Amino acid sequence: MNSLDAGTTPAGTTPATMRAVRQERLGGPEVLELVEVPRPSPGISEILVRVHAASVNPTDWKHRATGRFLGQPPFVLGWDLSGVVEEVGLGVTLFSPGDEVFGMLPYPEGAGAHAEYAVGPARAFAHKPASVDHVQAGALPLAALTAWQSLVDTAGLRAGDRVLVHAAAGGVGHLAVQIAKARGAYVIGTASAPKHAFVRELGADEVIDYRETDFAEAVRDADVVLDTIGGDYQLRSLRTLRHGGVLVSTVPVAAEGLHGEAERLGVRAALILVEDDHAGMRAIADLVEAGQLRARIAGTFPLADAARAHEAGETDRTAGKLVLLAAPE
Repeated sequence: MNSLDAGTTPAGTTPATMRAVRQERLGGPEVLELVEVPRPSPGISEILVRVHAASVNPTDWKHRATGRFLGQPPFVLGWDLSGVVEEVGLGVTLFSPGDEVFGMLPYPEGAGAHAEYAVGPARAFAHKPASVDHVQAGALPLAALTAWQSLVDTAGLRAGDRVLVHAAAGGVGHLAVQIAKARGAYVIGTASAPKHAFVRELGADEVIDYRETDFAEAVRDADVVLDTIGGDYQLRSLRTLRHGGVLVSTVPVAAEGLHGEAERLGVRAALILVEDDHAGMRAIADLVEAGQLRARIAGTFPLADAARAHEAGETDRTAGKLVLLAAPE
């Protein structure tokens, strides 16, 4: 091993192997296996984290089934995590062994959080807020960064803006509602009727039952729409925007004619893929410490039950986040 690739913590202080949820082929949840694999070591500007909790997101089961951006297995899924720094690589100054951190591994090529240890760039992480445990912190990074980068970085959300959040009870949606409210926005969420009370608890000013009401007819003069569904939701959402408003979709495939229709209506359509983001993670940590952002934990599962977590997520009936436990809390 090149000395530049080794962590600065003395070798041999952590196990040479670890347990990880790996798949050898594409398919349903049954392809996920808990196996023993070599433990990674941090390279230049990287940290090795002993994972305590890592959440499961829709992108995980999409990659499991199709390979999406990762191609063919074998691979270990998972992008966001919370844990304790075990080793630091050359040049790392932000963290030291023993620090509690949370963050998102680079998407998509950095997958590997569904394991007992994970390596990632130091600046993909921030110090874990002391006010929450690893389960809560591990549920946040990917979904909260998606919401933050959509609403704040891309849409430039300001106090007083009217915001429409689709799937407001979902993983990204329920965090987006809280982020928008923390920034002083008026929030309208779409959700099925059984989830309305939950969405209102998050701070939404209005909730629309998308099964009974056409949101495209019910909402007018929105400044921002956050779409996590894609397809015709993108096109229909354009009609809810005021002139100069912006649609941000977390589905990076434009519906046919989307950009032309946006131009015709005098609005903007932006398609986003989440990025690892130190500044964003620090902003999220600040919201957590201020009591303005919490993940709803829909369920927790040990690593060995990752397949059950995928099955639960794919029902599309959960409100909030599903979390894998890699170490006891």
